[in-house]
Amino acid sequence: MPNKELLVKIRRETGLSVMEISKALKEANNDETKARELLRQRGAEVMSKKQERAVKAGLIDAYSHNGRIGVLVELQCETDFVARNGDFKEFAHDLSLQVSAMNPATVDELLEQPYIKDESQTINQLLTNLTAKMGEKIVIARFARYEA
Repeated sequence: MPNKELLVKIRRETGLSVMEISKALKEANNDETKARELLRQRGAEVMSKKQERAVKAGLIDAYSHNGRIGVLVELQCETDFVARNGDFKEFAHDLSLQVSAMNPATVDELLEQPYIKDESQTINQLLTNLTAKMGEKIVIARFARYEA
């Protein structure tokens, strides 16, 4: 039987379904580290299965840091439904903050960077988690950073 407090904690942090978390906790005998690793592996599997799908929707997030640095990020997904989702919008804005602070040269470099709000995760891990949560292919299409 999964530990309810642990289930709620992981759900709050990841936004994944209760069923997925419960299944991972059961397989890991309520070991949080093992359960999180199982969830990461499953997220990566989901992401790889979705790579053939076409992205037809998305959004552009704009961010200005003290009027000196400006960032535009284009984040794509499969449907307008996901593009309007609060978690999707928040991820797009977090990417803008990341680009502003870390100044990556390419999307590949951005994906490898530690997340500025939680250095234990990379941007790619956040993308994988969001893809698993939303159930759609999500792509960081491009970004631009301007500095005065």
